[in-house]
Amino acid sequence: MKIRKSYANGEETKVFIYENKKEETFVVAVPSIEWSNSFTYEETGEQLLKRLTVSLNGTALDEQAAAEMAQRIYQWTCEM
Repeated sequence: MKIRKSYANGEETKVFIYENKKEETFVVAVPSIEWSNSFTYEETGEQLLKRLTVSLNGTALDEQAAAEMAQRIYQWTCEM
């Protein structure tokens, strides 16, 4: 499991990323906003980015913060 820090609006948010290589999936959680999501290696690009943004938008984050967080999560999981 990887723990990444995201900064938005002057606040630090911890993002937990678990990679299950055997099942080719990721589980991502942000406890401070009570959000989590999972996706497979096959889900990539704009489709995944849009899904993450929509999901994060339903939390305490505004639209811009949700889009930024989704982009960071996408980038971090691509690096793994």
